[in-house]
This record gives sequence, structure tokens and C-alpha cells, in this order.
Amino acid sequence: MNNRIEKGDIVVINKSGKHYQQVGEVSEVDYNIFFVKIVLVKLGNQEETFEEKDLQLQTKKPSLQEVITSIDKILEQVDQISHLPTQEKVELPNRLKYLKLDIPKLDKQLIKNNFDSIDKILAATREIDSSASFWQEIDPNLEKISWWIRTSL
Repeated sequence: MNNRIEKGDIVVINKSGKHYQQVGEVSEVDYNIFFVKIVLVKLGNQEETFEEKDLQLQTKKPSLQEVITSIDKILEQVDQISHLPTQEKVELPNRLKYLKLDIPKLDKQLIKNNFDSIDKILAATREIDSSASFWQEIDPNLEKISWWIRTSL
């Protein structure tokens, strides 16, 4: 596993002080004039700056391959959603396939449009039946895709 801290990673602050043991998401990485890695960490609704040595990596941002695998896992579950209206039964798998093709191109607008449509369809579906077992597979994969989009584009 790559232990270098990068934008989008989840870190724990291990420097004593008011933020000790808090968990945050890396929003930016830079270097100071002495080539020391400086990391901007989002902690709730504020951002704080730390040196890389003051942080411990907790979770790596999903890789491109992990995101594509997550899309495949959601695609496998789509067939199990029995109460999808006919239009969404066609649109959801198509949007997922397009998203899978768009992600390697890093086309921000296409990716966001497709993901927003997928998210809306799934949110409407969840309102009808939120207890179905397929949500246990869809939710973490949808979150992983969302995390990658938020931190990569």
C-alpha cells in the first residue's frame, strides 16, 4: 500500500495539541520552501495545516481501479431491484456503464452528470424499499465512487 499522504486520503492527527487524534480528509498537499510536505486537512467545517510527519494515514482514497470495480458491483445488484420503473430499469445500467467509460477520461462534467443521475435514481428507489439486501452492496460502493469523484476532479 502506498503510504504517501495524498489529496482525498483520510488521516488522523498525531501531533499533540487541540486537534490531537482528530480525523480529517486531506484537501491539499504542498511543499514549503524547505521542501517539507505541508498538508491541508479538513476537520469538520474548518481546515488546518500540518506537516506530513504530524499525520497518520487512516484510509487511502479509492484508486481508479477500485472505483471501476465498485461500478461493476453496483451493476450486478441492479438486476435485483424489482421495483424499478421501466425507464429507470434501462437508464440506470446504461448510466453506470457510461460512468465506467467516462471515469478514465477524467471528464468532470460527464462524470458528475452521470453520477448525479445514478444517485437520484437510487435515492428514489431507496424511498420505495430501503430494507432490501442489495443496499448492503450498493451503499458502500456508491460512497466509494462519490469519494473518488469529490477528491479527484
